[in-house]
Amino acid sequence: MPSNRTEQTLARLADLTPKQIVAELDRYIVGQADAKKAVAIALRNRWRRQRAPESIREEISPNNIILIGPTGVGKTEIARRLAKLAGAPFIKVEASKFTEVGYVGRDVEGMVRDLVESAIDMVRGEREAEVEDLANERVDDRLLDLLLPPPPKSPDGARKEVLESNGSEETDDTLGVFVVSGSGAVTKERTDPGTERYQRTREKLRQLLLDGQLETREVEVEVPATAPMFDMFASQGAPEGMENFTEMLQGMLPKRTKKRTVKVSEARRVLFEQELEKLIDLEDVTADALERVEKLGIIFLDEIDKIAGERSQMGGPDVSREGVQRDLLPIVEGSNVQTKYGMVKTDHVLFIAAGAFHVSKPSDLIPELQGRFPIRVELKPLTERDFVRIMTEPENALTKQYAALVSADGASLDFTEEGIREIARLAAQVNERMENIGARRLHTVMTTLLEEVLYALPDGTIGRVVVDPEMVRERLKSIAEDEDLRKYIL
Repeated sequence: MPSNRTEQTLARLADLTPKQIVAELDRYIVGQADAKKAVAIALRNRWRRQRAPESIREEISPNNIILIGPTGVGKTEIARRLAKLAGAPFIKVEASKFTEVGYVGRDVEGMVRDLVESAIDMVRGEREAEVEDLANERVDDRLLDLLLPPPPKSPDGARKEVLESNGSEETDDTLGVFVVSGSGAVTKERTDPGTERYQRTREKLRQLLLDGQLETREVEVEVPATAPMFDMFASQGAPEGMENFTEMLQGMLPKRTKKRTVKVSEARRVLFEQELEKLIDLEDVTADALERVEKLGIIFLDEIDKIAGERSQMGGPDVSREGVQRDLLPIVEGSNVQTKYGMVKTDHVLFIAAGAFHVSKPSDLIPELQGRFPIRVELKPLTERDFVRIMTEPENALTKQYAALVSADGASLDFTEEGIREIARLAAQVNERMENIGARRLHTVMTTLLEEVLYALPDGTIGRVVVDPEMVRERLKSIAEDEDLRKYIL
């Protein structure tokens, strides 16, 4: 049975009908209605499966999908937005990066381990958000203890101060109290026994801390110390397959700490991480993450066309590609994969594969793998009209992004309708004459178009920029007409 938190995540899907999912995807992605409909149904079926009778629930397989289309038409974005909408763990992997078992390189089970890591990060982030306020309160208290140590206590609990006089120890009932001046300076004064004045002083210091007046003060904090070997792995990355081994060694070694003198601003970050470690139950995080992977995980398998091809009887690269497909098959069919957090079943992980299939075609995949991707959707190449819509309709449209960047320097950026159409026309034209990279061409065109503006903005000589057809043609005419320049710049 799903845990309460996973059940809550699945319950949110009940409010998302396929039409609502498509409408949400429409906010960020232009066109490709068939692909949006296919992924929306696949997502809704996850909620439907949880409502099916237990006797048949485990028999219902996910609707794995192959998205077919050239680069830059929205395949990755559709999968990524779908996962975000569902609150599901998500990773994108490239099939061409894997090698057949027995060859040097990444093995296919690595993508499941990556998905688990993504889920761990997601769940931990949620838990951190829940306890963030409490952690900050604890950090403030610890910083106050470092800035204003409590007076020492005698064994019987009475606060006393040991004075040295002529080489002999003398006990005095007076209390050393720290006093905070208006500038934040802390000095120690002798006063009557008791803690009332100490608490008043602490509250004054707390207010200075909250007002940010003590950020440059230095305090001494304890931080974890790692062995040189682990520092090397941390900086360069552990070798493939060695991650679990190095973590096991770290777990076996005694925990070591070292003291560092840092400013309050840096100490706040260090102490915040330490408090989060105390407040978050890592076992609960791990259990929830593993369950989400099994119930909600989405793996986007890009470039699957690069491991397809006519099967050859002559060895060489074709055999290796077929070997990768056969290694993928059990993962997609459903198997148990060992991770450092425990065993993960992939039976109900949703796989969304994608590829251009310019040279090969889906039927060139081995029959067993084809059968595990029953839904195939062809995405249409983007047209000039699509480019206009991409630049104006989505909530994260390029025109809005660049306007926000320009406004950061106190200027404004406005696009006329004709200017947007001219940019779209030029981008479509370059895609036709060169390699078609879809909507990514708009990024290269916009970057080149506004390069001088973005360079000169901090000088304060530019107040308002209007992108109209004349500006587009003036800035890009020489590049668009020169085939050599166009090849290397656009």
